[in-house]
Amino acid sequence: MHEAQTTQDAAVGGEPSGAPDAARRTPRRPGRRTRRSERGRRRLALDLTAIGILSVLALGALGVGGVAVYRALYSPAAFVERYLALLSSGSAADALLLPGVAMDSGELAAADLPSTTSEVLLRRAALAPLSEVSVIGERVRGDITEITVTYLANGHRGRTQFDVEQDGWVGVAPAWRFAHSPLSAIDLTVRGATRFSVNGFELDTRQVAPEGTDADPLVPVSMLVFSPGAYSISVDTATATSPGVAVLSDAPQKAVPVDLQTQPTQEFVDVVQERVDDFLASCATQQVLQPTGCPFGYFVRNRVEGAPQWSIAQNPEIEVVPDGAQWAIPSTRAVAHIDVDIRSLYDGRLNEVSEDVEFFLTGSITILPDGTASIQVSADQD
Repeated sequence: MHEAQTTQDAAVGGEPSGAPDAARRTPRRPGRRTRRSERGRRRLALDLTAIGILSVLALGALGVGGVAVYRALYSPAAFVERYLALLSSGSAADALLLPGVAMDSGELAAADLPSTTSEVLLRRAALAPLSEVSVIGERVRGDITEITVTYLANGHRGRTQFDVEQDGWVGVAPAWRFAHSPLSAIDLTVRGATRFSVNGFELDTRQVAPEGTDADPLVPVSMLVFSPGAYSISVDTATATSPGVAVLSDAPQKAVPVDLQTQPTQEFVDVVQERVDDFLASCATQQVLQPTGCPFGYFVRNRVEGAPQWSIAQNPEIEVVPDGAQWAIPSTRAVAHIDVDIRSLYDGRLNEVSEDVEFFLTGSITILPDGTASIQVSADQD
């Protein structure tokens, strides 16, 4: 009975708390729905704010990235840097193809450069190292953008300004060209030689001059060069040598005059000495008082008996000096010796003369187109 009563009381008191129907019928607390809704709205607002901030940051990053890409690839400074990078790598042909680099006859005339200015040095073999390139200035002047750079050209510090202008578009990016060509020129005169080298690249003035082998050796030859650039010009041949001249081309469309005076090599001087000695020895074979074409002779007022005998008692010590585009032998002392019998017209007496004859000679030396030397020796009349 007790147990039955307990069960019945439980049934009357309601269903057990764990039953599903009892759970569904449990009343909700007031305001719970409202608080959850507010929390959802706040979370949504925070999410939207975060998305907005990220969007702004993304747009900012894209803007910064776009500026960086423009500066690195499509700006006037980037165009100049590309030109200098080509020179640094020795890519002379590619550098010459950049817009505004090559010069036609009209541009040469506008820059006061000869229309016959040679392009022979616009090649890899004539380029010297270019490094430490840095853009230090950019200024817009109307349609022109001035780009200033510093660099190290074969050990020489330099600074150059380039004028750049827009040259249409590449898609949505601007294209550029040099408003004034960065090329300049070297006007070279070589004295005492026709062959020379520029940064180790060997040339002959007769190759460069428009007149070829008929060119006046004292008329400068004009050659285009890249700017900026360092150019070492020297002569090292069998007949002539020079210590070299360094030229820094740092100003576009400017002509740099170079007058290179060479000096004779010891080998050349020795050859001239030998030739002069042989010439005087041949003069001494002439059995006359005045050897023909020779710088020495003997004068008498009486009658010569027999044939005079000449010999060279002292050869000249030859020196070779520059003479315009060629070479010369300055006044040099030498001594010949004569043995001759002379009969006096006054009393008929015979005198045996054995006498040293001092004389002075000079000479001119011309280097012929085939590389040989023509030496002309004469008596110094001064």
